[in-house]
Amino acid sequence: MNHDFDWGAVGDAFPLLLDGFWTTLLATVFGTLVAAVLGLAIAVAGRAPSRLVTVPVKAVMEFVRSTPLIVQLVGAAALFTSVEPLTVGIVVLGVHYATYTSEVYRAGIDAVPKGQWEACRALSLSPRRTWQAVILPQAVRNVVPALGNYAISMFKETPFLAVITVHEMVFQARDYGTKHFVYTEVFTLAGLIFLVASYPTSLLMRKLEKRLGH
Repeated sequence: MNHDFDWGAVGDAFPLLLDGFWTTLLATVFGTLVAAVLGLAIAVAGRAPSRLVTVPVKAVMEFVRSTPLIVQLVGAAALFTSVEPLTVGIVVLGVHYATYTSEVYRAGIDAVPKGQWEACRALSLSPRRTWQAVILPQAVRNVVPALGNYAISMFKETPFLAVITVHEMVFQARDYGTKHFVYTEVFTLAGLIFLVASYPTSLLMRKLEKRLGH
């Protein structure tokens, strides 16, 4: 069945999708912050000398990585019914991606020359001072582009938040389509908004990676 593209529906749905876009952006920004901070904590904890720390951390990481994000969202929403769905979504996204950003941090830490560690020991720096003043500044600088790429990936996975009734962009598109029986137009518009937002950011991350690589 032929269907003419309804430009009127595009104009009508655009403010609704733009409202959903801000929710999508909010979830991405705060989810990325959670992933960045928690991922760093996991990476540092993974280097702890005690197996009482490293074994539970690795077990939780494997559990999170081995289960689908959508299952984690639904499970968390069912457990924390009194918490706002957007808050649940941000935390779940952050925890999920923290298991991946921790590996990025780990690679960055491993890339710090051994001489840096030896110099810290020779200067009798405390472990805290060693991490804060020497190791982390070098490690984080090397992993910024990779963290940015994970932020872009998270942005593109925010539509999963619709399953826990977060009114992000795809939720709004589906809601409009259901009410007006117009799906092609609104989902095409949502896809274009995702493209316009993510593609320039991806190019920026590539330039940043090249600059930091020099």
